[in-house]
Amino acid sequence: MESALKEIERPSTGVFLSGLSAGLNLSFGALFMAMVLTFSGGFDSALTRQAALAGISAIAFLFVVVGQTELFTAHTTMAVLPLANGDATLSEVLRLWVVVYVSNLVGCAAFVGVIAGVGEPMGIAEAAAFGTLADALLGLPWWVTLLSGVVAGWLMGLATWLSAASRDTVGRVLLVLLVTATIGFGPFHHAILGTTEVLAALALTDGVTVADFAGFLVTTTVGNVLGGGVFVGLLNYGHVALAGDPQDVEFDADGGD
Repeated sequence: MESALKEIERPSTGVFLSGLSAGLNLSFGALFMAMVLTFSGGFDSALTRQAALAGISAIAFLFVVVGQTELFTAHTTMAVLPLANGDATLSEVLRLWVVVYVSNLVGCAAFVGVIAGVGEPMGIAEAAAFGTLADALLGLPWWVTLLSGVVAGWLMGLATWLSAASRDTVGRVLLVLLVTATIGFGPFHHAILGTTEVLAALALTDGVTVADFAGFLVTTTVGNVLGGGVFVGLLNYGHVALAGDPQDVEFDADGGD
């Protein structure tokens, strides 16, 4: 709660710069996955491919969560807590969400420029690899994308909540890797990481349109907000807030004799 309030009260410039860093850092996940697809030359099974992509994409989430930069899908969970507790107003939470969201997307767009500059020229990330990543996220019915976004937001909210509750760095690292790897394993729709994947495919291939990207972004964002805000933020707040008062229990060491 204290950490969430601190971010809400933080100046917008600082939040924006931190969010920009998060968008840039998380975008490494898209580059890493494209590198795996490029260097692998193909996988023997879909299970092997998804496990490899899940493991490598989780490293980028680790950069963001342990690095404590501002990620939109983390704030959909944490910013709900002071709002539900009456310590922040809806306008304050919305301001934080808008600044973080926009800065994350700017970071993703900037990183696509890095991908275009080093991916194919260095032979480490072919354009077709980003087409493959985007294909897994696009072309689905809107309600499937929405529900997938709910799952991704839910998982990201859990990663944020468990990371905050972890008492040591090793435990935090393991929790973040395990939980966020499941997002890439799906792959479930994550608005920020997915933005880099789809934007890269839009810039480097002919198979993705601006309308495809817009539909993905809107539906996925709504799903992420519902997943992180409702299924983690509000439910966990309710669990803690309605736990009841501590009870004093008298214990007779002599067994009452």
